[in-house]
Amino acid sequence: MGRKEDNIKLAKDIMHMPDFIRNIGIAAHIDHGKTTFSDNLIAGAGMMSEELAGKQCLLDYDEQEQARGITINAASASMVHTFDGKNYLINLIDTPGHVDFGGDVTRAMRAVDGAIVLSCAVEGVMPQTETVLRQAIKEKVKPVLFINKVDRLINELKVTPEQMQQRFMKIIAEVNRFIRKMAPKEYVDKWQVNVLDGSVAFGSAYHNWGISVPYMKKTGITFKDITDYCNANDQKALAKRAPIHQVVLDMVIHHLPNPAVAQKYRIPNIWHGDLASEQAKHMMNCDEKAPLALMVTKIILDPHAGEVAFGRVYSGAITRGQEVYISGATGKSRVQQVAVMVGADRVPVEEVVAGNIAAVTGLREAIAGSTVLASPDMEPFEKISHYSDPVVTVAIEAKHMADLPKLVEVLRSVAKADPSIQVEINQETGEHLMSGMGELHLEITQYRIEKEHNVPIKASTPIVVYRETVNGMSPEPFEGKSPNKHNRFYITAEPLDEKIMNAIHEGEFPSDVKKHKDDAMRKLVELGMEKDVAKGVVDIKGTNLFLDVTKGIQYLFETRELIKEAFAEVMKRGPRANEPVQGTLFKLHDAKLHEDAVHRGPAQVIPAVRNALYGCMTTAGPVLLEPLQKVVVSVPQDIMGNVTREMQQRRGNILDMTVEGDMTSIESKAPVGEMFGFSGAIRSATGGRCLWSTENIGFEMLPPEFQEKITREIRERKGLKPEPYTADYYSG
Repeated sequence: MGRKEDNIKLAKDIMHMPDFIRNIGIAAHIDHGKTTFSDNLIAGAGMMSEELAGKQCLLDYDEQEQARGITINAASASMVHTFDGKNYLINLIDTPGHVDFGGDVTRAMRAVDGAIVLSCAVEGVMPQTETVLRQAIKEKVKPVLFINKVDRLINELKVTPEQMQQRFMKIIAEVNRFIRKMAPKEYVDKWQVNVLDGSVAFGSAYHNWGISVPYMKKTGITFKDITDYCNANDQKALAKRAPIHQVVLDMVIHHLPNPAVAQKYRIPNIWHGDLASEQAKHMMNCDEKAPLALMVTKIILDPHAGEVAFGRVYSGAITRGQEVYISGATGKSRVQQVAVMVGADRVPVEEVVAGNIAAVTGLREAIAGSTVLASPDMEPFEKISHYSDPVVTVAIEAKHMADLPKLVEVLRSVAKADPSIQVEINQETGEHLMSGMGELHLEITQYRIEKEHNVPIKASTPIVVYRETVNGMSPEPFEGKSPNKHNRFYITAEPLDEKIMNAIHEGEFPSDVKKHKDDAMRKLVELGMEKDVAKGVVDIKGTNLFLDVTKGIQYLFETRELIKEAFAEVMKRGPRANEPVQGTLFKLHDAKLHEDAVHRGPAQVIPAVRNALYGCMTTAGPVLLEPLQKVVVSVPQDIMGNVTREMQQRRGNILDMTVEGDMTSIESKAPVGEMFGFSGAIRSATGGRCLWSTENIGFEMLPPEFQEKITREIRERKGLKPEPYTADYYSG
């Protein structure tokens, strides 16, 4: 029996011992070496050949990933590592670093308790490093730091040991600054990374070696030895003396929490049920004998097994053949197969218990973010709030009409496997709109539709997704009448307080306001809303809030669900250009309702509320918001002017410039709509002598001079009349 089989057998035993389990994610900026790093850990644990480690990219088993040399899927693997004479099971999730796949990072963080943050010794802390750290800390995932590509400092940049230390200190100080800024108060000091205690390690993932202060003490290796090995071009010998997997996995076991410890403080953060209930106790104690509660964080489409759902088991066990309930789905589902992952291999097991990561087939109704439970009465986990929203859309059609039914099916499963992709299927026009995080995100998804699902498609050029909001307050409540004129609703619109909007965006409000009304109300009061107003909270859709500030209106309660339906519909398509609405507060001030229920059914109430919502937005001054990206370009000083010129042509604002040696780092923000084709343009402007990265940073008001022009363009593209309707149209 080989070492891999031994490990799988050991893993099955350790699975039941939460103290000896670590669930970890690897998060970093693109190209800082995450996948190479993961390979080394897996190889070191005997799960693949050490010769191939760093070259094979075992976790990048998708051919697109190998062709582009980047990670797209967050793959996972389990391995066994011996530390102080005891065996530990480490469940590892490798995540993408590219900004377009940020949704995958957020979801992966939900499944783990600790994260190894990778930073490149040459480039230092980059914007995406900050984003992944923020995502980890928001999910209460404890970080440790690995500084990669140290060999390049010695061999290419020829830095002295003193300069090297200064560089390391700078990276560590910056990571700690982020942790201090973002960590929960009680963990600010505990989660700081520190060279001396070994929560920081250094090394080269490509050359398979790593080092930390505790490992130096244990083995007697010094920084001078490392410099000598690198100068002598003998990193192979160094990898034998200081194997990366040994150093890093020791750090993981020593510094990152086991599930029994982590679930005590993570459950209140990711689950908003009653913390005194039995279910809460079972999850906080990581109890494998309790009823099942599993959170699905990813769905992978396997050509042989169909949909495979990955998820973290927080209580109970998931077993082959078991009948389970999926949040948001009707009826039961039967688990067909349960497995643990080793790179691209799924190893079937009878069951996976609390504190572990499982790969499950048979859960057809599940999407990333679903909760799988033993009984329908149990409270599901909070939905995962993503850091950025889709900002770019393409229209897709099948090249051959015969493929149309298949394309609809494929688009649905693509959106299921990647919730950061939104698909809108228009049955009448046959046009399918697919929205994603950026050009690359959509390109790769299109490639998958053609190559993996064999559906040839035509795609339009990418278009930007705008948002709508209001920049003033309705002068008075707008009256919306029902078609039979027997029901009237009076609503106002105004900009939502930024603090409340950010809290909704960060997922601080319960997703089901009806069920957790008190929590939502308390949060609004905490953020500065008067208690009398806050207690009227009815619904939250996107980052929009609907409040009922009426007093004692008869029959209003019976129409509550219909009001919410109309609200949801209008928030998807605003009055100005049919784009999604964001950051708007709506208040229902009064209503007149027919006493006979027959005359206030859906066909009457929904249009009345819809007209009132559209009308009050129109009188409050509807405006378009455009998505922005932060762009960071590092470039030699002599060609800095070419970069600033390129940015200014794209309506970019330069925010900051820092000079280090002969390189200048230019930080700017620019509209996503102006950034198409940027990668080619910046390469030719700098002769390829630049490093650059982008990050979506939300929406800002489109400058006044573009409002009319862009509104007209969007409306014409959508087949609407060029001018938005006036308030009179809605008061009909």
